[in-house]
Amino acid sequence: MRIAFAALMITLMTVPLRAQWDFRTPGIPRLADGSPNLAAPPPRTADGKPDFSGVWKLEPTAQQTGIQDYLAGPEFGNIAARLNRPLPYQPWAEALVKERAAGLGKDDPVVSCWPGGTIRLYTYPPYRKIVQNAGLLVLLSERDVTFRQIFIDGRPLPKDPNPSFNGYSTGRWEKDTLVVQTIGFRDGIWLDRRGNPLTDAATMLERFRRTNFGNLEVEITINDPKAYTEAWTVKLHQVLVPDSDLLEYYCQENEKDAVHILTK
Repeated sequence: MRIAFAALMITLMTVPLRAQWDFRTPGIPRLADGSPNLAAPPPRTADGKPDFSGVWKLEPTAQQTGIQDYLAGPEFGNIAARLNRPLPYQPWAEALVKERAAGLGKDDPVVSCWPGGTIRLYTYPPYRKIVQNAGLLVLLSERDVTFRQIFIDGRPLPKDPNPSFNGYSTGRWEKDTLVVQTIGFRDGIWLDRRGNPLTDAATMLERFRRTNFGNLEVEITINDPKAYTEAWTVKLHQVLVPDSDLLEYYCQENEKDAVHILTK
C-alpha cells in the first residue's frame, strides 16, 4: 500500500538522525549523571519572555516504542486523532475526506514534493527547530529544508496577503503565552494524510506554552467556514530532542520512488 511505503521511507530517512551528532547542546540543564533535565524550568530570553528555541518532535502515543519513537504521533495521519469527536465538516468536505481516505492519500500534495503547510510542520516525523529572538520566531523543518516566520515585533497582519502554504503570522505575548494569528492560506492544503482540508477562507490562532524545559504545548484553533461548520481546536504536544540538530532532507532530490508506489 502507498501509505505503508511512504511511512517506511520516512522511517528510514529519520532513524539515523541521533547517530549523526555527538555534541552536548550548550545551555541544557543536566542531572548528576549528565543526562538532560527535561523537567527543569523553561528557559527565558534576555527580556524575560519564555524561550521556545530548541529541536522538537511531536509527542508519540504510549503505544509507540522502539523504532516507532522516530515516527510522528497520530496527528500525522489524522489531525483529529486525539479529539473526542469528529471534525465539524461542511457536507462537501466530509465527502472529500472519505474519498481521499479511501484512496490512501494518493493525491496528497506532499507525495509530489509540494509543501505541506503550517500544521504539518508540527506533525511530520522529521524534526523541527525553533529559533527565537526579540522580534521573530522561526520554525525550521528538516522536510524539504523549509521554514515559517512568526513576527513578534508588533507589526500588523497584511491587509491583502499573497496566498501561501504557511500563511502570514504575527504574535503577541499574553504573560508567558505567545498568541499567534495567521491568515493568507492558499486553497487546497491537506492538514494530514487523511486529507482533512484547509481552504483559502481559513484563519488560525495558536497559543505557544513551554511548560518546562522539555515540553512545548501548541494549541491550534482553525476557523475555516468554507470547510467546517464551526471552529475547532487541537493541541500538538512537542517534546524536546536534546543534543541533536537538523539534517537536510529534500524530497525532489534524485526522486525515484513515485513510480513504485501502489494504491488500492
